[in-house]
Amino acid sequence: MRRAAYLLSLALAGSQPLAAAAQEANFLQSLAGNWQGAGQVLMRIGSDPVNVRCSFATTAGRANFSMNGSCRGFVVVRRAVSANLRVSGGRYSGTYVGPMGLPSALSGSRRGNAINLSVRWARPVNGDRNATMTIEKVGADGLRLRTVDRDHATGGSVVTSNIDLMRQ
Repeated sequence: MRRAAYLLSLALAGSQPLAAAAQEANFLQSLAGNWQGAGQVLMRIGSDPVNVRCSFATTAGRANFSMNGSCRGFVVVRRAVSANLRVSGGRYSGTYVGPMGLPSALSGSRRGNAINLSVRWARPVNGDRNATMTIEKVGADGLRLRTVDRDHATGGSVVTSNIDLMRQ
């Protein structure tokens, strides 16, 4: 009897990573599709926000997620934007290429419907190279992209981009 309980506990312990991987795969695959929406972006803390319209195509596998698209501001200015993430053991890592065109490092984890990421910019932005980014599933057909940076003048947090997308 003791041996059966021991073997059962080993089997259950071994299945937990598989269940977690399946949950991440299901979540990532729920983000796949075409998205369009609008929001605001601060080019630098203290500047006026720029209204943007964005569209993205996203793909997902069991352990990876990528989004490629563009955002348009000032009617005529269009910038390519992309993110590529992979997940292993519940930890996300990857790269983000924003309007500056330089790849920045992403790392973090998912909590609920949000992937919370630390950003390490390729070069200083708003006085340093660090920020946070959230990719959040909102309901069945919504996706929110938000970046938060630190205002070195006040020490407070400032939302530097907030874009709400809908599945097309």
